[in-house]
Amino acid sequence: MSLPAAREKFREFLALKGLRVTNQRLAIFETAYAQKEHFTAEQLLDHARKVDDSVSRATVYRTLPIMTQSALLREVDIGSGEKYYLPIRDSGTQVAQVVCVDCDRIFEISAPFMEWYGSTVSSKLGLTPVSQRLQVSAHCNAWRDTGSCPRRG
Repeated sequence: MSLPAAREKFREFLALKGLRVTNQRLAIFETAYAQKEHFTAEQLLDHARKVDDSVSRATVYRTLPIMTQSALLREVDIGSGEKYYLPIRDSGTQVAQVVCVDCDRIFEISAPFMEWYGSTVSSKLGLTPVSQRLQVSAHCNAWRDTGSCPRRG
C-alpha cells in the first residue's frame, strides 16, 4: 500500500473510531510507516520526536494499537516481554517470522501455505480461522561458528 493510501486509511479509521486527527498521531503514523525494520514503541518514540518534538510517550502507546487494529502495522511478540511492529504494505501476503535468539532480529518470509493450512486444520474442527501466525526461533550459524553475529548491531 502506498504512503498516501495508508495515510488516508489511517485518517478514515480514526474518524470511524471517533478520534481526532492530531499532529502527534500523524507524526507517529508517518514515522511508523517509514520504518523498514521491526521496531519497538520506544524506538518509534525516538524517531517520531525527530518529526514532531511534541510527540508524547502516552500518545505513541495509544496510537500503536489503533494502527494495528486498522491493519497498517503488524504486532510481533517474540516472547521477550517487548512487542515489535512492522508496517503492513501488502495485505494479501501471509508471512512467517523467524527470530534469531542470538541477536533478537526478526525476519519475515513469505508463507503462502499458511492460509491453506489454517483453513484446512480449522475446517476439520468445524471452525473458521480468524488469525494465525508461524514463528520460528533459530540460532545464528555465524554466531555459533565465530562468536559474532553479522546482523547484530
